[in-house]
Amino acid sequence: MTLYFYSIRSEYGCFSNFSRHGFELDGVWWPTSEHYFQAQKFAGTPHAEQIRQVNSPKDAANMGRDRQRPLRPDWETVKDDIMRRAVLKKFQTHGDIREILLGTGDEELVENAPHDYYWGCGQDGTGKNKLGQILMEVRDILRQETSI
Repeated sequence: MTLYFYSIRSEYGCFSNFSRHGFELDGVWWPTSEHYFQAQKFAGTPHAEQIRQVNSPKDAANMGRDRQRPLRPDWETVKDDIMRRAVLKKFQTHGDIREILLGTGDEELVENAPHDYYWGCGQDGTGKNKLGQILMEVRDILRQETSI
């Protein structure tokens, strides 16, 4: 069976990067994994801190997508690892959502994002679903940590 997620108000809403499950990473507190991910596009610049401090994950996303800001040159090669770090830390930090993720067993997880063909499955299901893949990787890592 495939489990789809997208809205933070749905059953698996905690899988969304917009869910309000903050964590500490790189020595500072991040309100959401979306804040962390978007800020890393500008790591080491004032833009990163501006994004970290905005109130909503939607604002963080909009700021991160603003091409008036200078995107780091290695972004395309590091973005998957940055997402993996953020998602892993989020689920390591919050036991309640860790249990939800572990409770999905071996089900395929798919971000049902109609306009995102990289992180989600896209409108027609042909997207790469990178966020879903990372969640399944994190689920495996958490299983290993739990069994130790």
